Amino acid sequence: MTATPDARPRGTRLPRMARRRQLLSAAQEVFVENGYHAAAMDEIAERAGVSKPVLYQHFPGKLELYLALLDLHVDDMVTRCRQALESTTDNKQRVQAAIGAFFDFVSSQGEAFRLVFESDLRNVAPVRQRMERSLHESAEAISRVIQEDTGCSSDEAHLLGVGLVGMAEVSARYWLSSHGSIPKEAATQLMARLAWRGISGFPRTG
Repeated sequence: MTATPDARPRGTRLPRMARRRQLLSAAQEVFVENGYHAAAMDEIAERAGVSKPVLYQHFPGKLELYLALLDLHVDDMVTRCRQALESTTDNKQRVQAAIGAFFDFVSSQGEAFRLVFESDLRNVAPVRQRMERSLHESAEAISRVIQEDTGCSSDEAHLLGVGLVGMAEVSARYWLSSHGSIPKEAATQLMARLAWRGISGFPRTG
């Protein structure tokens, strides 16, 4: 899904945080459509219906704007994963909920996942750090559950967590690129079955 909205009307005064949200929304549309390098602050300002000076009052440059978007959506992805794990105490259901969090994220409105998982700026250190944070914090949340319920060491549990996150992310992105030829719920269940067959093989402690 590619957003192609008209420029928003100018002249409306908004509270600072509301204006910031408006600018981030416009920037997300432009970055997703064009990538970082081809995106222009002029276009973002026009899309938001503000002047360039107003845009620069909130964000001193294009990179700062991009990083603010990454922070927003990395936080969203990590929160989705944590909430999925906390939604039940049944480990089989936890696996499905965690994988479902990635499918929900990639199919959410605005294609924010393209910034978090597919950035064309990953070689820039601050961008790479944020992309890695999405992986490591999601994996850490999963690994804590694995370590609590199995005899795995911290390093083993973290590696398993990274593996589950990688599988969930790649399969969710592939599912979306195939235009949802399998319904989302069925795709989530399919990948959860695969993951559960592996994780459930570790003996539970306690």
